[in-house]
Amino acid sequence: ERGEAADVAVKRFRREAETAANLRSPHTVELYDFGVTEDQTMYFVMELLEGMNLESLVRQYGPLAARRVIHILRQVCESLEEAHVAGMVHRDIKPANIHLGRLGLRHDFVKVLDFGLVKPITGRAEEHSLATATGMTPGTPAYMAPEIAMGETVDGRADIYALGCVAYYLLTGKLVFDGATEFQVMVKHLRSEPVPPSERVTFPIPANLERLVLGCLAKKPSDRPAGAGALAKALAAIDVEPW
Repeated sequence: ERGEAADVAVKRFRREAETAANLRSPHTVELYDFGVTEDQTMYFVMELLEGMNLESLVRQYGPLAARRVIHILRQVCESLEEAHVAGMVHRDIKPANIHLGRLGLRHDFVKVLDFGLVKPITGRAEEHSLATATGMTPGTPAYMAPEIAMGETVDGRADIYALGCVAYYLLTGKLVFDGATEFQVMVKHLRSEPVPPSERVTFPIPANLERLVLGCLAKKPSDRPAGAGALAKALAAIDVEPW
């Protein structure tokens, strides 16, 4: 049984590594090489990043200015749009998987990390069996779209939901939904309506940005922005001073 589980893990690893290696957006972390050693240890060789992830940033410095949030989200959208057009879904977009650093003279340059849970949109049954066989949780409950929690077939709009959760966290320093257990959090994502971000902070949040974030958090995928490209355009149209 161990040998079979190891074979499944290696198969999944190779598929995910090939997927990640084929992504070329400058806002997706670059994968140089991957392989499996003789003792079945799997490894990636990725670009070295300097800076910090958004989880660490908010924990250390608190909520971010709205215009900075827009600047970050637009870059994440560029990474996701390439993956979605290629028929892939990241499935684990969260602040800890979004890195902020410097590229040349550009500050706040985004790199999206950990495409290890990326899945083709089709073939849900096989994907589920591979994930469970290797003991992987398909996503993080605090940022999980309702359709993922329900085990339904997902598309790129699940990542849009997760990015809405990220935006909420960046603007408020708080999770959309909290709970004593992961199950409680998942139930809230399925049933509860989020408190508008502006009601959880003392400083103003642009109304059109708040509407867009709440739109990303719609329970039904069809009620969210149609895709990462559409979300990026909507973010660009918000009248704030550029970051």
